[in-house]
Amino acid sequence: MLNNFIVAIIERILNTAIKLDPALSDRLSSIAQQRLLIDIRDWQQQFLVVFTGQQLHLYNTTEQQFDCMISADIQTLMVLKNPAMLTQLIRQDKLDLQGDLNIAQGFSNAFAALNIDWPEHLSGYFGDAPAQQLWQLLKQAQQQGRKINKQLSSALTTLCQDELKVTIHPLELEQFKQHTRQLKSHTAQLELRINQLLQS
Repeated sequence: MLNNFIVAIIERILNTAIKLDPALSDRLSSIAQQRLLIDIRDWQQQFLVVFTGQQLHLYNTTEQQFDCMISADIQTLMVLKNPAMLTQLIRQDKLDLQGDLNIAQGFSNAFAALNIDWPEHLSGYFGDAPAQQLWQLLKQAQQQGRKINKQLSSALTTLCQDELKVTIHPLELEQFKQHTRQLKSHTAQLELRINQLLQS
C-alpha cells in the first residue's frame, strides 16, 4: 500500500514536470508507448515507466514484459541524470541493460535537458517582479548553501587531520611509506649478512 502511494506521488511529480516544461513532452515523443523497466537492486523493486504521448505512467510491478530494462542500485541510477554515463556504467558492470538502448537514452536525455522556467510559473502566484526576486533569492541561497557545505567539508577535514589527529595527512602517509621501505631494505641486508655468517 505504501509503495503504491509513493509511486503515485512520483508519477504526479513527473507529470507536473511535463506541464512545467512543454519541451519535455516533445523530447519523450520518440519513445512514446515504449516500456522501460527499472530494476532497483538494493530496494528489490521494479518499476515500469511508459510515456503515452501526453503523460507518464509509473507502475510498481513484477511484470517481465518490457522494451528496455535497466538494472542497478539507486546510486548508479541517480548518476544517469548525465546521459553520457550510460555506456560507461555498463562497461564498469554497475548497470545491466537489456533490450533497446535508445529507449533508456531517450528517457535519460529528455530529463537531463529538463528546463523549467520557475520565475514564469511563480509569477502566476506572486506577480512578475516578486516572482523574479524570489527566484533570485532562492538561487543565492542555493549558491550560499554550496559554499557553506564546501567550507564545512574543508574545516572538518582540517580538524580531523591537524587538530584531532583522527586521520593522517597525505604527506605523513608518504613519509611513513618511505620509512617502511628503508626498514625493509635494511632488514633484507641484515638477513643476507646473517645468512653469510651462518654459511661460513
